[in-house]
Amino acid sequence: MISDTMKELKNRIQKDKSVPTQTKSELLSMLSNLESQVTKLSKTHLEHAQSIAGFIERSTHEATRKKKHPELLDLSLSGLKESVKQFEASHPQMVKEINSICTVLANMGV
Repeated sequence: MISDTMKELKNRIQKDKSVPTQTKSELLSMLSNLESQVTKLSKTHLEHAQSIAGFIERSTHEATRKKKHPELLDLSLSGLKESVKQFEASHPQMVKEINSICTVLANMGV
């Protein structure tokens, strides 16, 4: 399920003409790196990994909408950040990738 969510998300970003090429490449690279980490996390913390994948999907949706709703983007990014807080010590690279993704998405939502 997590793999399917991530693949769908990468396909959506790849096809989205409103996302600048450089941003698209950056996001796709980060998502590829993150996918393996979230998949690994799902082996021990399935529900947490599903929440992370869901918040990534929701945040990306909000950032790439034609009509932006900054409040909804802020809420989804806050949820994403909160979903990984407890993994800062055990999965620091995953948290770093998510923070980077949040920054890119927040900048897209401006």
